[in-house]
Amino acid sequence: MPSTIAAPTISVENIYKAKVLLREVAIHTPLMVNHHLSEMFQCQLYLKREDMQVVRSYKIRGAYNKMAGLSPEECSRGVVCASAGNHAQGFALACQKMQIVGKVYMPAVTPQQKIRKVKHFGKEWVEVILTGDTFDDAYHEARQDAQKNGLIFIHPFDDERIIEGQATVGLEILEDSKKQLDYVFVAIGGGGLISGLGSYFKRLSPKTKIIGVEPAGAPAMYESFKAGEPVTLHQIDSFVDGAAVRRVGDLTFKIAQQVVDDIVLVPEGKVCSTILQLYNEDGIVVEPAGALTVAALDAYKEQIKGKQVVCVLSGSNNDITRTEEIRERSLLYEGLKHYFLIRFPQRAGALREFLNNILGPNDDITHFEYTKKHNRESGPAMVGIQVEKREDYEALLQRMDAHNINYQTLNDSRMLFELLV
Repeated sequence: MPSTIAAPTISVENIYKAKVLLREVAIHTPLMVNHHLSEMFQCQLYLKREDMQVVRSYKIRGAYNKMAGLSPEECSRGVVCASAGNHAQGFALACQKMQIVGKVYMPAVTPQQKIRKVKHFGKEWVEVILTGDTFDDAYHEARQDAQKNGLIFIHPFDDERIIEGQATVGLEILEDSKKQLDYVFVAIGGGGLISGLGSYFKRLSPKTKIIGVEPAGAPAMYESFKAGEPVTLHQIDSFVDGAAVRRVGDLTFKIAQQVVDDIVLVPEGKVCSTILQLYNEDGIVVEPAGALTVAALDAYKEQIKGKQVVCVLSGSNNDITRTEEIRERSLLYEGLKHYFLIRFPQRAGALREFLNNILGPNDDITHFEYTKKHNRESGPAMVGIQVEKREDYEALLQRMDAHNINYQTLNDSRMLFELLV
């Protein structure tokens, strides 16, 4: 996938300079063997634990590296950024450490946990402004503020100094790895991390394959690679909020063309299953974007057998109030939970017959909404049924057909499903 066209380069010397600067604020996160995943995928699999960073993501690296390079005059004017959460926290901590007045524009749908963290890290130096529904909405407002009030805009990804800071993740991986690495899986949002890390690897470990991972609902870099230029997505699923952007950076795109070997798209439901797996199996708490790389391993399970593989866990800023949604999306993706509109005869015993004749021994009703309609022979109910195994679903449908149940499935009717569930 790498292009042969000349592109901007990220200097190894500047990456080392960034490492020195970051000693004041960021930790050298561990590169840890994960025995469970290694056994599952028959490889030697390491996790680069950026979820253990000071602000629980790698974003402090780029933000601080950029701001540390500002002149005194620029610092006095103040700074502004747009972020879905993680860049904002790195930016806020940098403002506090350097005592620079800053503004943070965030989407109104940003989890409260991330908003509280930004205020915690920024203290009195940072003002949080919630606007719009997506990162791109917040980005537009922040840009306007910077232009109107002469503030210095700290880009979340499309800036050489930002990229150099994020590249220190790759520097640390190579410092800590004892063997030649075959694959490194890296999440892609705007492209700052993968373009920086990839630049470093292509110079010092060119045989390592750099695999980008995006959420299927926001494939901005994937579509840009297909088009040969950055494209703007008209619609995205913002669930994987740390990696859901409508448009990648112009600079990051050009660099990624040179250093990224492939891009894997992962369904949001698969991401949710991976979040739960990492927590249940290893006690690791990650946000949706942080789980992307591990979620992509299934797509590469044949290629990585017997190989040395790294997955970058990019962040762990997850809001506990999202747990139920994560579990629900996982069950739907795994084919274990199904919703129906069912018309029940409005007579005594109809529901009991359904329970006795339709539900299998391991099926469970998890949701039931029904309102009796007067002067009608039947009334609709919304029913959620959880099965034990994916293949139990077909048997459930067969029993409903055999007993002439009047039903409509909802899982595949996205608009109706989101309205009702």
